Amino acid sequence: MSAMSQLTIRAEPATETALAPFGDLIAVDTGDTGRDVPDYNARIWKPADFASDADTTLSTVRLDRRPFAIRWLERHFKHTQVFLPLNGKPFIVALAPPTEGDMPDPASVRAFRFDGSQGVCMKVGTWHEFPFPLEDDTHAIVILRHETNRNLQQRSGTDAYGDDLDKKDVQIRWGQTLAVEP
Repeated sequence: MSAMSQLTIRAEPATETALAPFGDLIAVDTGDTGRDVPDYNARIWKPADFASDADTTLSTVRLDRRPFAIRWLERHFKHTQVFLPLNGKPFIVALAPPTEGDMPDPASVRAFRFDGSQGVCMKVGTWHEFPFPLEDDTHAIVILRHETNRNLQQRSGTDAYGDDLDKKDVQIRWGQTLAVEP
């Protein structure tokens, strides 16, 4: 068997402009002035167009460092998924824009470095790999549908699928590894 080729993508800072094709940056300083809620001594703003339904779940995850190789890309058809840091540790998320076809183009995959004070709300259909933590014991909130978790149990080889999930083993499908350079 011949050695698999490798395509490397360099992680870039997560900014509102850079993330626009994939979703919305969630951060404390969004430039939005928000509106005051005097009764609660608070200021509120809407940083993203989050969309889901009653099947939504909020989970927390603990991540430890792993190799910066993208094995799977997945997308969701019924909701916008959110990754938010909990303990201020940075992570990287690989993203590709939504596609009509079965797979994204490997050249469309980009990697974004979130500094620990930012998160992302991905557009419906955005291809993504689960976050790569830059430090062990990185904690994050994941907002997604319960259905997605059920769909992860529906396997076909190394892929998973369902009404809300399309998870592909890109190493097998592309015949190459896709590495992230932090």
